[in-house]
Amino acid sequence: MLRSLKEIERYKVSAFDGEIGSVVKFLIDDERWAVRYLVIQTGGPLFLDGKQVLISPISFGELDWKTKLFHLSLTTEKVKNSPSIDVEKPVSRQHERQFSSYYGYPRYWGSPGVWGLVAYPALLATSEKSTSATEVDSSTDVHLRSDEEVRGYHVEGTDGSIGHIEDFIVDDETWEIRYLVVNTRNWWFGKSVLVAPQWVERISWAENKVYIELAREVIKAGPEWSATDAVNRQYETRLYDYYGRPAYWQTAPADPVHSPAKDLSNQ
Repeated sequence: MLRSLKEIERYKVSAFDGEIGSVVKFLIDDERWAVRYLVIQTGGPLFLDGKQVLISPISFGELDWKTKLFHLSLTTEKVKNSPSIDVEKPVSRQHERQFSSYYGYPRYWGSPGVWGLVAYPALLATSEKSTSATEVDSSTDVHLRSDEEVRGYHVEGTDGSIGHIEDFIVDDETWEIRYLVVNTRNWWFGKSVLVAPQWVERISWAENKVYIELAREVIKAGPEWSATDAVNRQYETRLYDYYGRPAYWQTAPADPVHSPAKDLSNQ
């Protein structure tokens, strides 16, 4: 199912033996367009320091969407002793290596799939550690971006400004970002539209801008979206038909265990 990241903010998070805290933001992979970590504000008698910790979707057990509660396949002690990471600064690959080693998770990078050799993050929890990921992993620091940072970025079409990013629509199984929610209120009096990451030409982190390979008038006449509307397959089909682009669910992955992915963030 597709969900808004804004909707998931403030969801509660619990371990096997107690509550941990609540979701306050997310760290987005700016190459694969996926949510890699949830930032949890800890609290309660077991977390008196109230620090923020990273939780990977790999750690998810049961997700109770009705009660807005994430159950983790972890103990509170495991979370309390997790590697210290300053979530206000970019999270480097070195930090991720420490994180994966501590939890005993295979590394997702080093393979063409969004989650390495599996399609879903939950499958990594039961996978054997991969040595091939270490062999092909480069030494370059790959930084993850906070959704808070990217919200507000201006969106540029091929012929001018369109609006700004105000939210993200994510697949709650793969945690891939399916759409950027673009608010056009400075141009079209409040209309919001969805844009797939595959239509992003490039991102300028220095300018805080996202460049889309679509013209303004094309987007202006496209299907409108409201936060009260469900992003279902009927709406998605209409969206892709309008733009004349191949839908992600119709694109066969190169390998049956891989999810399709494309590096589009820094072209």
